[in-house]
Amino acid sequence: MRPFERPFDFAPLYRSTVGFDRLVQMLDSVSAPDTETAYPPYNIERLTENEYRITMAVAGFSDAEIKIEVKENALTVTGAKAAESKERQFLHRGIATRAFERRFQLADHVEVKGADLKDGLLHLELVRNVPERLKPRSISIGTGSHKQIEATT
Repeated sequence: MRPFERPFDFAPLYRSTVGFDRLVQMLDSVSAPDTETAYPPYNIERLTENEYRITMAVAGFSDAEIKIEVKENALTVTGAKAAESKERQFLHRGIATRAFERRFQLADHVEVKGADLKDGLLHLELVRNVPERLKPRSISIGTGSHKQIEATT
């Protein structure tokens, strides 16, 4: 087996499931080698059952140099430094200001509430809003022709 070759086949899942093809594609992409760099570093926190925070270290970038975009279920954070107006001579340059693009795959019903840049850290606030029609419901059994559905809380 070659390095990074997937040792298992997802074909049986396609035969017995409907609508999970996106999940299988995500699992397939996770098993592929990671070609992305580790820049910029980030944390993902779970604040409550339905609230999350992504914190990225973006020292040296202003809010005008960072672009945040959500398209379908993908969150993309892009940073590009503006060209410096004067030439500077560095004896040591340890603060990375190279352009970056970081992508996050969002689960269904996860939305970005807002973003805040403070002290070189970009905080992205996310919330999961499950529609009422997808929440668990209790169905009572009637003795006649009426069946009543009640929401469980």
